[in-house]
Amino acid sequence: MAAITASMVAELRAKTDAPMMECKKALTEAEGDMARAEELLRVKLGSKASKAASRVTAEGIVVAHIANGVGVLAELNCETDFVAKNDDFLAFARAVAELIAEKNPADPAAALALPMESGTVESVRAALVGKIGENLTLRRFKRVATDKQLAAYVHGTRIGVLVEFSGGTPETGKDVAMHIAAMKPVSVSSSDVPAELIAKERSVAEQKAAESGKPAEIVAKMVEGSVQKYLKEVSLLNQSFVRNDKQTVEQMLKAANASVESFTLYIVGEGIEKRQDDFAAEVAAQVAAASKQG
Repeated sequence: MAAITASMVAELRAKTDAPMMECKKALTEAEGDMARAEELLRVKLGSKASKAASRVTAEGIVVAHIANGVGVLAELNCETDFVAKNDDFLAFARAVAELIAEKNPADPAAALALPMESGTVESVRAALVGKIGENLTLRRFKRVATDKQLAAYVHGTRIGVLVEFSGGTPETGKDVAMHIAAMKPVSVSSSDVPAELIAKERSVAEQKAAESGKPAEIVAKMVEGSVQKYLKEVSLLNQSFVRNDKQTVEQMLKAANASVESFTLYIVGEGIEKRQDDFAAEVAAQVAAASKQG
């Protein structure tokens, strides 16, 4: 059986807000599998244990740029929140987004190879690393070229949205972008929700329903009801509009004679596990190294 360490329990607690002992039990049952342990907690404790999706663990910024029918949303990472506010880093990020819009690189590696100043994006990045003293990376970007309308919204510097839409007004697009930043849908419509997310939600619903002890046909209806509820909660068109919760986003768009073609949502550090330093171990290692030198 896999050894369950205190750091594993602490990590699961940070992701779910579940009690320490419940986290340890879930990890033990899951034999150390963090994703499985999180799922077990969701079954036992409900939606309270689903906070992981909104947790971010790396620092950095999201920048948006729109010009001449081209929109770009980009995430650049750094090591500390302090550097995320650095003027040179912010200026570099904006320049990179503009360059991506203009040159249309295939991926971050190609973007780093683009000409910038007297060298390349990579050489400017490397020089900035030397000046600031932290590693800086271009993690990801989305470039949209369209004959439709584009709108962007960046909340602070940590949450960014790019929306492609038709009809309505520029304010309609901005309203949708702000709604997406607040409510974090995963797709435009329920039919676009990724199959793996639906399968995970169905698995959790089945385990919850099985514990009810109800007949199989009732359990099946409970599971289907939970899945349908989930689909409505995570699809943009079915969500209650943040500026008027008496109508859905779909109803708001219909009233504005508008429609959403696509959107991209970036949250800084989403999906990145920040390295957790063991301070005591680090000190012990330094002491040991010093004693050897002595």
